[in-house]
Amino acid sequence: MEEPVIAQKAPFGVDCEPGTYYWCACGRSKNQPFCDGSHKGTGITPVKHIVEDAKKLWFCGCKASGNKPLCDGTHKKI
Repeated sequence: MEEPVIAQKAPFGVDCEPGTYYWCACGRSKNQPFCDGSHKGTGITPVKHIVEDAKKLWFCGCKASGNKPLCDGTHKKI
């Protein structure tokens, strides 16, 4: 399995509507912070996240959060 690529050293703020989202865990997606299928062959799979109420969420950009797919501030230590 390959290591994730850091997409950015800051979270992605996204205004989310209710629904299912697939967070890019590999860092290779051109549609950050969401999956576009670029993980194929890496051994890394996207993380499913269900949003029940419309709200702004902060998705991890460094791909190292301990609270995946959401940011926990780990990027400050990278």
